[in-house]
Amino acid sequence: MSVASEVLLTISGLPGSGTTTVSRLLSEKYGLEMISAGEVFRSLAKEYGMTLAEFGELAESDDSIDLKIDARQKEIANTRDNVILEGRLAGHMAEKALKIWIKASVDVRVERIVGREGSSFDDKLAETIEREASEAIRYKSIYDINIDDLSAYDLVIDSQKWNQFQITNIVSIAIDNYSDI
Repeated sequence: MSVASEVLLTISGLPGSGTTTVSRLLSEKYGLEMISAGEVFRSLAKEYGMTLAEFGELAESDDSIDLKIDARQKEIANTRDNVILEGRLAGHMAEKALKIWIKASVDVRVERIVGREGSSFDDKLAETIEREASEAIRYKSIYDINIDDLSAYDLVIDSQKWNQFQITNIVSIAIDNYSDI
């Protein structure tokens, strides 16, 4: 299936909420290219030989890391169509897009992260809380964005209530009926 018109879609949420999975499913369904800020961040952390928490600490003192990732998403958002931008700030980087936020409690998100990456629940919980606090500080200081303010989003979906396929269906209905994307 392909979309009838030009589409720019942003999918945002905290780690483990399901943004990457839903973005991939929508990418496949509509034939849209997917650009993931999280994958870029994870690959940079790996290149630097750091954990996500360590790399997050580095990013706190080196704004260029976030600025590079976000500038790329902003450029794509302003110059291309038929793309899904997936990342925590994607909805803030795109001026004209259908903006989706996927949420879930920290416990559910950490269970998903442990299932994906391994480690103990307690270790991943501590790492996730630290990482999210670090990101919140950076987003506020660099962009004056409060990550907890969801008013920028057109649709907020709780991934504890629906699985990835149901969320994809919900977002598909929004895509198919949204006239300003």
